[in-house]
Amino acid sequence: MSITEGMKKKVLGGGQVSREEALALYGEPLRELCAAADEIRKHFCQNKFDICTIINGKSGKCSENCKYCAQSAYYHTATEEYPLLDTEEIVRQARYNAKRGVLRYSIVTSGRALSDAEVGQMCGAVRAIKESVDIEVCVSFGLLNEEQFRAVKEAGATRVHNNLETSRRNFPNVCTTHTFDDKVAAIRAARAAGLSVCSGGIMGLGETREDRVDMAISLRELGVKSVPVNMLNPIPGTPYEDNGRLTVNDMRRVVAVYRFILPDASIRLAGGRGLLEDKGAGCFESGANAVISGDMLTTSGYTIESDMEMIEKLGYKAALCGN
Repeated sequence: MSITEGMKKKVLGGGQVSREEALALYGEPLRELCAAADEIRKHFCQNKFDICTIINGKSGKCSENCKYCAQSAYYHTATEEYPLLDTEEIVRQARYNAKRGVLRYSIVTSGRALSDAEVGQMCGAVRAIKESVDIEVCVSFGLLNEEQFRAVKEAGATRVHNNLETSRRNFPNVCTTHTFDDKVAAIRAARAAGLSVCSGGIMGLGETREDRVDMAISLRELGVKSVPVNMLNPIPGTPYEDNGRLTVNDMRRVVAVYRFILPDASIRLAGGRGLLEDKGAGCFESGANAVISGDMLTTSGYTIESDMEMIEKLGYKAALCGN
């Protein structure tokens, strides 16, 4: 029996893949690995496919020095800068997305964390969405505390997004203005406030396969059930502008191994999908079952309509997934 087959049976039987087992899986033949991951996905998630869209609610001038990010004030990029969008525009785009079948809408803002006043303004926007649009609201407002997260929940949001980005070991190579533990603290504060959490990372930051596996295990330990898997888009002006791009097969291998580690999670293709020749279709047959659709924060994505057509062709049905 191959390593892949043995680990598949273990996971389907309710077992948990260890770090060493996950690393062994990472080197297994790709076709068998992806097919097994898709079996695990079908067993735990059926044909449910979670589609989320995002709005860039505040752009640029970020105080943090994340090396991949076009919005950091440390780097010279062509990113547009603007303060918080007004409520009317945020609601308008929520309505636009809901009419196209999107079930979850995320408001994302730049910066280490919104101020109390900004949180109050965004809570007003969330309430306005919930009063007029039938859509779930997710927010990505940075490293908030539990009290601020409670205000967001009371306004009507149900999920918080806060990526770990990479492993604990590799994090200082990516960012030094905040820490991996700062991220973990924010995730735990959101959970304590009664919100579900969406958290993942970026592939292509110079990390090792051990870093990729370690991040997934950290997410499992935190109880995260929505896991964005981004592929670095090397943006001119950032320190990672010359990083090589990952391939379709690189990304298929990542999501397949993540499916073994996180069998019942929504594994979500996110930023960088526009660089994949197949629009991510290969990943959706290798364990991934969720996506961020439409435009990304500072780069173009795919249209909601084309994504809806793709998931239908692959046999999926749009649904809210994960806790």
